[in-house]
Amino acid sequence: QVQLVESGGDLGQSGGSLRLSCAASGNIFSINTMGWYRQAPGKQRELVAAISTVSNGREKYADSVKGRFTISRDNAKNTVYLQMNSLKPEDTAVYYCNAGLITYQNMGAMPGRYWGQGTRVTVSS
Repeated sequence: QVQLVESGGDLGQSGGSLRLSCAASGNIFSINTMGWYRQAPGKQRELVAAISTVSNGREKYADSVKGRFTISRDNAKNTVYLQMNSLKPEDTAVYYCNAGLITYQNMGAMPGRYWGQGTRVTVSS
């Protein structure tokens, strides 16, 4: 009933840029937060960046991407973006979109967490 569809993953070069998009659709009543996680081979999934769709769009970044990545949102489109600049080979990972949201069936409940299928980013040196 809820879908998060990522796009924009690709092969990038060190020092280059890529932009990821994630659109949420389905039986959505409200979205509280959206964000991006990543998982590199042999490593745990980690938070990259998150943004609140309320509270003036407060943002949070992993230390490893601060100053290089920017998260933004379009609430009207239920879409979140991740602009990735100054890419490094260590940014290579599968990037997953995440949303904390409430469906019409769960109105009044705490937001549930939903995940996209992931989009692969490979950065060559």
